[in-house]
Amino acid sequence: TWVRELAGREIHQIMEDVADNLFHPDPYYRQGGDMVRLGGLTYTIDPAKTLGRRISDIRIGGRPLEPARRYKAAGWASVATEADGPPAWDVVADHLRRLGRVKLDPRPRVRVV
Repeated sequence: TWVRELAGREIHQIMEDVADNLFHPDPYYRQGGDMVRLGGLTYTIDPAKTLGRRISDIRIGGRPLEPARRYKAAGWASVATEADGPPAWDVVADHLRRLGRVKLDPRPRVRVV
């Protein structure tokens, strides 16, 4: 598990890089995988566009992503740093045990055009 502050522009770039691994026009450059999973973040993706133009309308907590603003991010896989801390699944399991009951609010987070 890692926690790190990222600038809005870094978040956008990470999302563009991951999308390029999936949608690059040359199959040789497609590294596969899937898009990152994001809590509290919504966006629009157009797979037909080129790197740097695929991801748009990024919002965190319903507000537009600000390129210069710093956001706290947490994940199970590190991004550009070594990970430290307990495994993410242990953190989630402990949190769910403390909550006891979780209410789900399913809503679309990604719009594909």
